[in-house]
Amino acid sequence: MLETIFRSDDLPVADRFDRLRELMSLAPVPMDASSRDITDLLVRQRDLHFDSLRVWRMTFHPMTFHRTKKLIRHFDPETYNACLLLNGAMKFTWGRQEATYGPGELHISDSSRPFELRARSTDGAISCVGIEVPKRLLPRDRADRVVGRPICGTEGVGALLAQFLTHLTTESRTYRPTDGPRMGLVATDLLLAVLGHLADDDDDGAPPPAHRQALILRIHNFIRHHLGDPHLTPRAIASAHHISLSYLHRLFQGEQFTVAACIRHQRMEHARRDLADRAMYATPIYAIAARWGFSRATDFTRAFRAAYGISPTDYRRQALRGAMP
Repeated sequence: MLETIFRSDDLPVADRFDRLRELMSLAPVPMDASSRDITDLLVRQRDLHFDSLRVWRMTFHPMTFHRTKKLIRHFDPETYNACLLLNGAMKFTWGRQEATYGPGELHISDSSRPFELRARSTDGAISCVGIEVPKRLLPRDRADRVVGRPICGTEGVGALLAQFLTHLTTESRTYRPTDGPRMGLVATDLLLAVLGHLADDDDDGAPPPAHRQALILRIHNFIRHHLGDPHLTPRAIASAHHISLSYLHRLFQGEQFTVAACIRHQRMEHARRDLADRAMYATPIYAIAARWGFSRATDFTRAFRAAYGISPTDYRRQALRGAMP
């Protein structure tokens, strides 16, 4: 877990706004900023980097942020950014659509779409927390449908995500570096749960395409939570969701992986993270394999080598030596 901090009050007043714009142009999602008053600018941002995703907390004076077509052409990290507003108000404009958010509401932005985010406050500085997740870790069709949509962060699964992000960004000093991958998985799972909840809401009285998308998301969540079951197979998944095996395969025709490949890919990725985790160094490789649904260590070794071009033993050795990225 890597932490970076920016505080504008550490800089001379005359340099603050220019330095902020410079840093924003180099940020993971490059943006520009404008403000009516830059004479006493306050911006404080804290970023926590977990493997492939980023959690952040920001406090700042009224400002407008711009993600333009030019900036997108310059660099697009292909991520979704879920932001929880803690204080103030935000007006989000993308395309011909706009939405306004108040404290306790979440919204999702897409790094590949131009947008303007106008933040205002009549009671102190604006504050928010958020999480930036690579698109490859989320079901893109479901995430695209909720971009810009106000999401309640005070009840249900939205509150779970909000509480986790808030706690993580205020208590990060209590976590060890080896906790990073685990915290990243928890954050991603919670964001997936929010998307699943919204898909279920849309499913009520929705036309057949929404039924299909909601079902796919439920199946993905089911797979993620049963990876350790060696009996997790396409047939078992179809049975658990009361659909035929052939219909399950048709559902996955538009997905990145087939059903079986999706199970295998997720098992391998979780096992790979465990092998690189110093806190699990004493855990035998066969135990890690069993944890993620591989009944036989030889099958796991063969699959791992096919996926990553290296044996589990060699991967763990190199990762713990710091030779792996």
